[in-house]
Amino acid sequence: MADTNLLAGPALRRLRKREGLTQANMASLLGISPSYLNLIERNQRPLSARVLVQVIERFDFDPRSLREDDIIGGLDGLVRRMADKRFADLGIDREEVQEFLAAAPQIAAAFARLYDSGGGGAERTVTEDAAAGARRAVERWQNHFADLDHAAEDLADELRLSRGEISAALSERLRERHQLQVRILPAEVMPGQVHRLDLHARQLQLSEMLPGAARRFQIARQVGTLEMREGIETIAAGANLSSPEARDMLREHIADYLAGALLLPYRRFLRACEATGYDLAVLQRRFAVSFDQVAQRLTTLGRVGERGLPFFMAVIDRAGRMTHFTAGGSGAIHPLEGARWPAWVPYAAFERPGTVLTQAATFGEGEGGARHWFTITRTVDGDGVMCAGRRAVVLGIEARFAGDLAHARGQSLDRLDAVPLGTPCGRCGKAECLTPVPARLASTLPRPRPGA
Repeated sequence: MADTNLLAGPALRRLRKREGLTQANMASLLGISPSYLNLIERNQRPLSARVLVQVIERFDFDPRSLREDDIIGGLDGLVRRMADKRFADLGIDREEVQEFLAAAPQIAAAFARLYDSGGGGAERTVTEDAAAGARRAVERWQNHFADLDHAAEDLADELRLSRGEISAALSERLRERHQLQVRILPAEVMPGQVHRLDLHARQLQLSEMLPGAARRFQIARQVGTLEMREGIETIAAGANLSSPEARDMLREHIADYLAGALLLPYRRFLRACEATGYDLAVLQRRFAVSFDQVAQRLTTLGRVGERGLPFFMAVIDRAGRMTHFTAGGSGAIHPLEGARWPAWVPYAAFERPGTVLTQAATFGEGEGGARHWFTITRTVDGDGVMCAGRRAVVLGIEARFAGDLAHARGQSLDRLDAVPLGTPCGRCGKAECLTPVPARLASTLPRPRPGA
């Protein structure tokens, strides 16, 4: 049934006009007062479940039309369109967009359609909306899929992945259980690809350009996908996503999740995290994984009774675009409003490739007030595939949880010492903006971790 706090005034007003009714006539048919109907139509009162039932029965109304904004990607989809640089001077914030969508959803849909029809925006928007839908589904789970994680941990114990050669154990599982051979192929045979499942040849084919950790990840991913297909499909079906593209993206995310759960079994990984102060370099070596694989796994530690620290993870490319974001249990909100400006840690990371940089900062203006974060960043390189170049992986955690981190030793976690991040423009008029003051900016750049 409908949400009891559903604001659906414009949809109800259009229905009334289509039926040629006055507010008094419609109110009488619905068994409510004209003044109450007027408040509903102006979104000053929610459409209750009782009234919605009356609307459906009296007017053969399709309640799915109340979610017509899903077609344009909801609020997130409209916010992305309004973020176009052509509208930058208008200062449109998220709250204004929300009011616009609530008050005039049809006009909002018309704007979105017009925007998408110009400059090839439609395909891009469909992809972005699918990604947003998949991301929201992951956030509802706080990126912890308990049943799948337990199953992956049991399988890792069965295969004794804590000992010996992990690749050999996983490859043998593929061969014995699924009749698939792992084959490493020359780069010229797999242009633009790092992995390929050839069911005709019964092979999982991997590019020679993949380093060892990435090879193990792809083999683990294939094992997890084959052995837990039913669980993946149950989650994808239960997410109620509106497009096949979004469901595919969610499946891809879960497949990556399972690879991490196999290579970094929950209890062993959490014990190692707590014993080392979440020292990323030690964890990499202990589990034979890459920096980004450890980072992604840190966003999944939400098991009831055995929770890890609540990290978010973001991936930033050279152009400053956020190409990946996982909130985990951190409560961080995509797209990390206020963080992405020149004093933020990833920008310095590209000048110091491979170095672990840390930074305490405040950002999150769109969340009702800036929050105090501790961030850890390091660049990682692509896997030899075109367009998979160097990128910065950022781990973030609220500073109040960072006291026991190995990477925070010797650094101030006092909010007064944090770098205040904000609008990414040196001419924005922001009070005490760091950008135009080189000496002060230099003092706030992230510092390399000693010994990193």
